[in-house]
Amino acid sequence: MIDIYNRVPNVQDGTFTFICDPTQQDLMDSIVEAIKTVYDPEIPIDILTLGLIYSIELEISAVRVLMSLTSPMCPVAGELPLWVEQAVCAVNGVTECTAELTFDPPFSPALMSEEGQLLTGMY
Repeated sequence: MIDIYNRVPNVQDGTFTFICDPTQQDLMDSIVEAIKTVYDPEIPIDILTLGLIYSIELEISAVRVLMSLTSPMCPVAGELPLWVEQAVCAVNGVTECTAELTFDPPFSPALMSEEGQLLTGMY
């Protein structure tokens, strides 16, 4: 698995863990759970499992999410970052969130969680 930014694979269950200040781990866990409620409309899998979230930076109550899309031509390219921002801002303890798109590295099945690879048959 490719390590990107502060995302590391969780070998126990095939998901991802995001490294942060240990004093903010509960908030980070809540942010991750909120992001898991955002789905790619073309693929019925949440965008975290799909491997589209590269980094989650947490500074006190401000969050910056670095994410990608499955394709630069994604029909919801304008909406998906807004959905992430809305989901994260709904977390108690978060005052603001910015979701930024990147295509470096470009999406590939190798970036998906183990669970995502199994769900899509891309392993």
